[in-house]
Amino acid sequence: MSSRFNGLVLALLAAGVVACGTEETAKKQELTQREKDSVFAGSQIPGAKAVGKALKTADSAAARQARIDSSGTP
Repeated sequence: MSSRFNGLVLALLAAGVVACGTEETAKKQELTQREKDSVFAGSQIPGAKAVGKALKTADSAAARQARIDSSGTP
């Protein structure tokens, strides 16, 4: 009975070690607001098209501003 008890203790100890090892090492990465809006824009929810158009407009404005900044003219 002593060897059976030792075996049970070892099995429980091994199960405990395995259970502790299954902890997620990489935390779930959260989406930025831009990524959330992009996902929303691709959905079928009412108003999603407007969000998509707003994102495109913001991208266009940012690209235009970058062109102006790189040209060196005020």
